[in-house]
Amino acid sequence: MKWLIKFFEYNMAKPELYGWFHILSLVLTVLLIVILLKFRTNEKNIRWILGITSIIVILLEVYKQLYFCIDINQNITFEYRWNLFPWQFCSTPMYIGLLASIVKNRKLHYRLCCYLCTYALMAGICVMIYPSSVFTENVLINIQTMVNHGTMVAIGVYLLLCDYVKCEKKTLLEAFKVFAVCITIAIILNEWAYYCGIVNEYPFNMFYISPYVKGELPVFGAIQAVVSYPVSLIVYIAGFTLGSGILLWIIKRKDECHE
Repeated sequence: MKWLIKFFEYNMAKPELYGWFHILSLVLTVLLIVILLKFRTNEKNIRWILGITSIIVILLEVYKQLYFCIDINQNITFEYRWNLFPWQFCSTPMYIGLLASIVKNRKLHYRLCCYLCTYALMAGICVMIYPSSVFTENVLINIQTMVNHGTMVAIGVYLLLCDYVKCEKKTLLEAFKVFAVCITIAIILNEWAYYCGIVNEYPFNMFYISPYVKGELPVFGAIQAVVSYPVSLIVYIAGFTLGSGILLWIIKRKDECHE
């Protein structure tokens, strides 16, 4: 039992923004991109890479869920914290990546990859640049969040730089179809949580777009507080789509400059 307690309570000083832990995470993310680019670009290798990284992230997510939901005192008690339900924007890549690694339909496989190197990539970059809100004093939770978001960046950049996914308008359109499904699921979950009363116990807020919970995102939260829910939802979707499109355009421009 003692080893289990030590495993859950292995702490560190909360990492600072651009402190040693943050910088190390950025360096390791770049290193991962370099390593991935050494692999031969073919569908089989891509599927293996997506599958392995997704499984690693999922296992770390399981640890995160257990860490926050298990209370270790004299007795071990479990209470699920519904606000931790793993269907946030940055949770979707582990499901999308795993699905892309096993789905046989090549058109769907490519569409899922498009999502990973647009919407998922942009979300990963945002957190890796400004991760202060995701850091804690638990070592493994900090590792979990950096692996999660770092692999989002690494996989997205890899798929674009190895030219497996093309930097073109069609890519964003295909990615949007996946994003639309993901955000629809989030909306359904938010409504379900509200009518089941879960939102009264926990700030259940998938994708941070619930109209029943105060917004937590830096910019979107302020917008959500002053406009109606349908308008804020449109702004949310348009903002992430615009950001993904700009990111895709920047990478395309860099590729053109190197030709």
